[in-house]
Amino acid sequence: MSNDFNDKNEDQTSSNVGINTRLSHIGNKPMDYHGFVNPPVVRASTVLFPDYETMRDRAQPYVYGTYGTPTTDALCNALSELEGAAGTRLVPSGLAAISVPVLAFARAGMHVLVVDSLYSPNRRFCNDVLSRLGVEVEYFSPHAGADFAKLMRPNTGIVMLEAPASNSFEMCDTPLIANIAHEKNPDCVVMMDNTWATPLFFKPLDYGVDVSIHALTKYPSGHSDVLMGGVSVNARHWEQFNDATNAMGICVGGDDAALVLRGLRTMGVRLAHHEKSTMEICRWLWKHPEVSRVLYPALPDDPGHELWKRDFKGASGLFSFVIRGKGRDDCGAFLNALKYHGLGYSWAGYESLAVMPNFGDRVVAHGPDEGTTIRIQVGLEDPQDLIADLERGFAALKRS
Repeated sequence: MSNDFNDKNEDQTSSNVGINTRLSHIGNKPMDYHGFVNPPVVRASTVLFPDYETMRDRAQPYVYGTYGTPTTDALCNALSELEGAAGTRLVPSGLAAISVPVLAFARAGMHVLVVDSLYSPNRRFCNDVLSRLGVEVEYFSPHAGADFAKLMRPNTGIVMLEAPASNSFEMCDTPLIANIAHEKNPDCVVMMDNTWATPLFFKPLDYGVDVSIHALTKYPSGHSDVLMGGVSVNARHWEQFNDATNAMGICVGGDDAALVLRGLRTMGVRLAHHEKSTMEICRWLWKHPEVSRVLYPALPDDPGHELWKRDFKGASGLFSFVIRGKGRDDCGAFLNALKYHGLGYSWAGYESLAVMPNFGDRVVAHGPDEGTTIRIQVGLEDPQDLIADLERGFAALKRS
């Protein structure tokens, strides 16, 4: 009976079924754990061996908590299936999901190309840590396109992408850049932060990327109570990355992995609501007299729409808009008037958020300059309530 159930479970997670069916069943075989539908939460450091010979040969699935547990493996297997990856490792945060693979592949004397609109804390890592290790970092425009070939050097070993761009939401041509990087240097490792789209809406490894990076803090968790990152790697680079991650002692605990697994089950239905609400809100903002631009590639008038439409299957709940002719301090009144948009960093949880991003550290992709940019995370609230909340902010802005 248990074998029949497990076979059925494998059929349900095939690529022939809908995404919500896959999300409901990937990463677990209930009959392996006495029929419980969720994998057990294993909190582990020490793992015992039955005898010396087994210990000598490491001839059992688990040898120490650093190298994985049934709980973390369940999440890794689920993510690898979604990404189409040879393997996935879990790391303690989204930022670690960017820095750990770079450290795994970087070496002294290497030239690294980083899209200038990448997640800004990564810039500190590149400028402060990589520079001390003898790695040269160069930033490039997300609109580089075919001109990206001019940036490649014989020693360019890593290319780091994010699409759409952090906070300003420009689209880069991911398959074009990945193809150019590999043509110029077959050993170049192309990495992409895919947090905004998730593998439900874009699968980087299918478009020439070698390493797909994800802040599992965001949509897979979905409830603003976990810090975690995931790094999914193709077959060519998996062994080197896995060995390096083991050497650095990077791991996460079972409790956090179980929370992300729980969130993963509902990610599809949550993303559908995020996308629907965000489109409604963006269309309303597009017509607002105080707004000069809405930055969201799913909108037909967005400059990156054609690239998004060509490669992506959907859009998530994060976007920005520009309040025309207003300074940052002026827009403080807008933020202070909001009731249902919390003022806080991060995004992709159930609650809506608003922040004012700063583009001052960029070198070639400077962001909007005709006013102040407001970034919105659209949560699971009803969109009409969120629109009324934003209107409350505009009313306060007029009074200030």
